[in-house]
Amino acid sequence: MLSSSDFAVASWELVVRVDHPSGEGPRDVTLRVSGDLHVGGVMLRLVEQMDIAQDWSDFALWWEQKHCWLLKTHWTLDKCGVQADARLLFTQQHKMLRLRLPNTKTVRLRVSFSAVVFRAVSDICKALNIRRPEELSLLKPPGDYFKKKKKKDKSNKEAIVEDILNLESSPTTSGSPVSPGLYSKTMTPTYDPVNGTPASSTMTWFSDSPLAEHNYSILAFGQPPQSAEVLADMYQPRSLVDKAKLNAGWLDSSRSLMEQGIQEDEQLLLRFKYYSFFDLNPKYDAIRINQLYEQARWAVLLEEIDCTEEEMLIFAALQYHISKLSLSAETQDFASESEVDEVEAALSNLEVALEGGRADNTLEDITDIPKLADNLRLFRPKKLMLKAFKQYWFVFKDTSIAYFKNKELEQGEPIQRLNLRGCEIVPDVNVAGRKFGIKLLIPVADGMHEVYLRCDHENQYARWMAACVLASKGKTMADSSYQPEVLNILSFLRMKNRNASSPVASGPESMDMNPECFVSPRCAKKHKSKQLAARILEAHQNVAQMSLVEAKLRFIQAWQSLPEFGLTYYLVRFKGIKKDDILGVSYNRLMRIDATTGIPITTWRFTNMKQWNVNWEIRQVAIEFDQNVSIAFTCLSADCKSVHEYIGGYIFLSTRSKDQNETLDEDLFHKLTGGQD
Repeated sequence: MLSSSDFAVASWELVVRVDHPSGEGPRDVTLRVSGDLHVGGVMLRLVEQMDIAQDWSDFALWWEQKHCWLLKTHWTLDKCGVQADARLLFTQQHKMLRLRLPNTKTVRLRVSFSAVVFRAVSDICKALNIRRPEELSLLKPPGDYFKKKKKKDKSNKEAIVEDILNLESSPTTSGSPVSPGLYSKTMTPTYDPVNGTPASSTMTWFSDSPLAEHNYSILAFGQPPQSAEVLADMYQPRSLVDKAKLNAGWLDSSRSLMEQGIQEDEQLLLRFKYYSFFDLNPKYDAIRINQLYEQARWAVLLEEIDCTEEEMLIFAALQYHISKLSLSAETQDFASESEVDEVEAALSNLEVALEGGRADNTLEDITDIPKLADNLRLFRPKKLMLKAFKQYWFVFKDTSIAYFKNKELEQGEPIQRLNLRGCEIVPDVNVAGRKFGIKLLIPVADGMHEVYLRCDHENQYARWMAACVLASKGKTMADSSYQPEVLNILSFLRMKNRNASSPVASGPESMDMNPECFVSPRCAKKHKSKQLAARILEAHQNVAQMSLVEAKLRFIQAWQSLPEFGLTYYLVRFKGIKKDDILGVSYNRLMRIDATTGIPITTWRFTNMKQWNVNWEIRQVAIEFDQNVSIAFTCLSADCKSVHEYIGGYIFLSTRSKDQNETLDEDLFHKLTGGQD
């Protein structure tokens, strides 16, 4: 046993700074400790020495030099490596954080600064009643992001105070972590699938939620459209390189907020990071659907994703319709049970899932693989050649297209067979001009080969386009998602179809509309206000009968149909290449894109990926695919961990199924996305 003199030699003074939650300044406390004292013992001595009666259960030790939490309270100071020169902070693990949601609303709530971001986001989504939290994450925007907003406000004579929804009493304040992603349908509030209002049977659930103290409609309903002036100020034309730099702000999901330098009451963006939206259900996801719609809406308005003018008008018509319904008192009324059942049945095939919705009719599943056979026109671009289409007899079976000179030669050898597995499918459509084209970008060893197909009418186009989309994912027309895909394409084409025979309401409705609020600033400059309003109202006739939730789902679906949907960009340097390129990461593929022209060079599908790894010393990502194809690159616009997490995250999301009782395997996520450094 050590004597008092021996203990004095073996012990040393440790200075710990203590944060006071009451608002008083930090206070330094000096303790005499030895290396065999465990972390919990240090915390106990701190509390005893300060002799302040309060709840200390949420406090933990933060090591400033090492930038880490000392959460393993049974570890000794020697095992942790803590010595006399260590600067420790005794502070709360849960702190206030401001989050800007996709609908531009800011919420302020208490979040764990000691849990990894993946778990912290799960807790945040639980408080906001957003299912599937694995699809979201936190983004730290560039330093001037919020300053720009304040500069705009200075132009007004009156000072503008940001309206913040304060959810300080949210469930994330509890010391025990919330089980990530666990949402049973008996615990999740249900909503009217027509207008998104909570069903009366679940109003008691809201009494225990922080949302009961505020108007939940702030999160579940769309915000009023921004003025054209605000849109013009927010609009910034961005190149692919500029977009790539923005993605450097995603927080590391396997580290805590404190470890990544996030300060108390700092403002971050809560966004859908992974574009793989699983099990969108109007009955349970009113808030999730609205926030997803808002993120899609802003992406279109600020031209973060490209679309044609025809598509822009469809988006504008849907926004106008949703805005009208959100402001109408009629949408706040509860629908009868029969109406709810009818709408649920109508929306059952409208489930937004990137891999295609599962049809409820089991008769649609067939055992033999069907085929398409039809006369189509073909064009293969060549240098110094006019764009002339030539007619052939096409046969689509399994995941490939073969074409012949005519129908009689179908049983013989085709002119060429195109394997569509892993190719890019780009719509080339102008409904008003009766142009129904499909652009195929087929990966080959030296890049991408372009092939253009031209259909005669929209029904033919819908069948062939749906077959091409499924084949690119490795699926055939026997898949149950084929028929819903055909119907979705037809529905979208009919929305684009401008009905010239129907009179357009040009009275008070067009006078009250501010059309510049519903299109991008660049599109608004091309047309006079009255002309733009007339065209939006004309497109609105095709969506006027939709319910609020159906219109939002249709907007999301149209957003998903855009060629650039789901691509997250990074500036990289491929091994063996002397110039910088753009790497596009999507839910099912990687793309190498020319940084100057924006033209895709090569596509690699995740389904063909054998393995990937990261050399953390030189920060290089290496990926191996089938057929002895391998690539390696270093990331220039962000840390390579960000790209590694995106790839692993999408593979993790592909393992989800409805049979898992909606419980996430957090350990698997960290195995697929975690770093080795």
